[in-house]
Amino acid sequence: MGDFYFDANSLWDKNLDNFVYGFRVISEGYMRISDILNTGKVTVSCELFPPKYGSGLASAMSIVRQTAALNPAFISVTCGAGGSTGSNTVSLADEVQNNCGISALAHLTCISSDVNEIRKTLAELSSLKIKNILALRGDIPEGSPHPENADFHHACDLMNEIRNYGGFCIGGACYPEGHPESENLQSDIENLKIKVDSGCEFLTTQMFFDNNILYNFMYRLLHMGIEVPVIAGIMPVTDGKQIARICKLSGTVLPARFKAIVDKFSSDPVAMSQAGVAYAAEQIIDLIANDVNHIHIYTMNKPDIAGRIISSLSEIIK
Repeated sequence: MGDFYFDANSLWDKNLDNFVYGFRVISEGYMRISDILNTGKVTVSCELFPPKYGSGLASAMSIVRQTAALNPAFISVTCGAGGSTGSNTVSLADEVQNNCGISALAHLTCISSDVNEIRKTLAELSSLKIKNILALRGDIPEGSPHPENADFHHACDLMNEIRNYGGFCIGGACYPEGHPESENLQSDIENLKIKVDSGCEFLTTQMFFDNNILYNFMYRLLHMGIEVPVIAGIMPVTDGKQIARICKLSGTVLPARFKAIVDKFSSDPVAMSQAGVAYAAEQIIDLIANDVNHIHIYTMNKPDIAGRIISSLSEIIK
């Protein structure tokens, strides 16, 4: 949380001890993600994605407010392939932080953007006091060629640009099972070291379903001298039909125990939802028990699912 607490009727500035009605407040006090992660407390954060088209923005704003009501440590807002939802990403991050009172983490991709576009977005985020960016290379839009004369080729190029601009806390993505385009996991971890050296202050993992994969990965990070906080990305799978596509896109491996759950319950949507929530909650309990204290829930814009997970952990993450 930042310095302002939100409810339906007011914003309370706890520093000034007064109530502000009828207009939005852009706060100077929202926390950098790196500071949130270094308090020594367990954190649970959430990820949302913006609509591809403006017509869905009102619904997305409602989802933001429902997710903010869960009181996550922060909320990240993704960006579409090739930066296709960039303006909506900024709009939702603004809603998260300046209307709902939760520190926002805006995703920013670079592969299809030139340096002037990136600097324009940085200026817009800075004007809204949004201090946190997850810097990503981004996916090439399907059917489009790889830009030959791109200003940015890798996430570390974007991180250097953001660091030179100044004023932002920079995060990056990591892949416990290796990036799908990497030769092997070791070369991928070597590239992570380049990210950290380029200003990356924390890492958020791709989803995984076997915690032992993460534990092995984190050991290898330490061996490489990478000591920034790592946030474990958890995807509650509540629709068995989606899992094959998810795993194909991400390169994620399904453990036999989870495959059995999908095979057993995927034909019953209610049972699959309950099983998916239970599996995600069990993963999180095991992570926290093993001192992985930062959890990021890939909500798929379903605040009710995130709420069920968080509610089931009420005595564990208090």
